[in-house]
This record gives sequence, structure tokens and C-alpha cells, in this order.
Amino acid sequence: MTTLERELLIHYDREIVQRICSKYGFSPMKALESFIRSQTYAMLRDPELAMTEFSPAGIFDMWEVEQITGDPRDSLYLRRDEVDA
Repeated sequence: MTTLERELLIHYDREIVQRICSKYGFSPMKALESFIRSQTYAMLRDPELAMTEFSPAGIFDMWEVEQITGDPRDSLYLRRDEVDA
């Protein structure tokens, strides 16, 4: 992992954790643990998926959808081709 990739992950970690804490009242550690154990985070770390092209709001939506449905791929951010059709 390059320095830039590490810096990007740190940026996403901060943004997503802040959003989780604000919306769900989690402590920062609980929010971070929930995020880094998620499929969404695994997808974000996979360079082949190029998830860093999504905004933090998009990544948060994927994490949130994963909490509800069990699959971050149910997010409208990833299904937009299906919605546009």
C-alpha cells in the first residue's frame, strides 16, 4: 500500500466514523470497529474496485445499507446503473 493509499484510508476512516457517531450515537471506537470490520471497508481497501472514487457520503451509504441488508452492494451508489435503466 502506498503512502497516498494510506492517507486516503485515514481520510475515509475519519469521515465515516464521524458520520456513524453523529447519526447513531456510537462512541468513536465502536464506530471505527464497526466500519473496519465491514464488507464496505474490505471493498474500500481493494484497489481493483477503485472505491476511492466515491465520496465519503457514498461510502457511508454503503456501510449503512450493509448494516440494514447485510450487503453494501445494495446501495444506490453501486446500483445506479440499474436505477438509471
